[in-house]
Amino acid sequence: MELSTIKDLFKSHKEKQLSHRYITNTDIQPLINKLGPDFKVTTIGHSVLNKPIYAVKVGHGKKRILMWSQMHGNESTTTKALFDLFNTLTATGQDVKSVLSACTLCVIPILNPDGANVYTRVNANAVDLNRDAQKLTQPESKVLKSIFEDFKPHFCYNLHGQRTIFSAGHTDKPATVSFLAPAQDQDCTVTPNRKIAMEVIAVMNAMLQKEIPNQVGVYDDAFNLNCVGDTFQSKNVPTILFEAGHYNNDYARDVTREHIYIALLSSLNYIAKNNVDGSKSKPYLDIPENEKLFLDIIIRNARINENDDLVDIGILYQEKLVDGSIHFIPKIEKIENLSAFYAHKEYNANKGLVLSANNTPLKVNDENDFVMINNEKIALLVK
Repeated sequence: MELSTIKDLFKSHKEKQLSHRYITNTDIQPLINKLGPDFKVTTIGHSVLNKPIYAVKVGHGKKRILMWSQMHGNESTTTKALFDLFNTLTATGQDVKSVLSACTLCVIPILNPDGANVYTRVNANAVDLNRDAQKLTQPESKVLKSIFEDFKPHFCYNLHGQRTIFSAGHTDKPATVSFLAPAQDQDCTVTPNRKIAMEVIAVMNAMLQKEIPNQVGVYDDAFNLNCVGDTFQSKNVPTILFEAGHYNNDYARDVTREHIYIALLSSLNYIAKNNVDGSKSKPYLDIPENEKLFLDIIIRNARINENDDLVDIGILYQEKLVDGSIHFIPKIEKIENLSAFYAHKEYNANKGLVLSANNTPLKVNDENDFVMINNEKIALLVK
């Protein structure tokens, strides 16, 4: 499938009812209800606060693929892309038909509906579900384990979102999309099973490089059996971690959403049409490993007080749910020499004073919607 074809499909089938970062069961329920007869929707369990957890099945092929999104409630970009994918799977094109004839998908759009509702990583018991794969203390964890055992997938897609701090390697390029073929043992052995996951990631990376060159990374594969991906990989099911990251000026993650869609559809098309055996996994090893080299804003060459040495001021946005929408609160993360860091937006104070809007000295952990740079008021808010 050509990139141009995938982009045209996205344009035609993007789910217009979903946008920005705050996506909950309330948003997806009407969309689930209107899915056509080719989709089978079931309630596979309930959350701590008794919210339904849905699974959507589609396709009738022998290759079974399990996907889950919003295991962390505040990571919603992949959920949007899933509904774009659902809409696409109603299309009549031959490429879409081949996916449905070769594959059966089982998709959990929101695994952690309680966390989604209050926009937190953890569930209602303050547990990170991605560290509960062994103890299985939470109902959501048990639901995922149960569907894994019942569906018996040949591939697992673990769909997440990542912070704006990541670079694709040691570069000034943000990691807009990241992947990982998780380890399945303490030695991080590149097993035949992992090679299958690596081959699929290599295909997605090749497609994304045409759209976002040098903006794809991979995560460190340090083994942690408490993580779901490592657990499923250890059960010899090729498992792929997806991470939706930052694209320039896209704090709503509605551009990154398209890149996740491109990855999803290109991988499904590849799995549908090929015997994926890991023999083409080598390009995975060339994808740069993520590093934490970005801040949202850096004000360079600044003075905090009149006679102080020059410093840089690094700011990260804190995401907060306010009246049903996500606000990005600028918070000072670092005041030091930040020459080793990059920023999604930069200002140059040209050796002048940088103060709060009240003309008081800035401090680490301050939250400032505005700053004064050389007596000019500058807004730090996301536009």
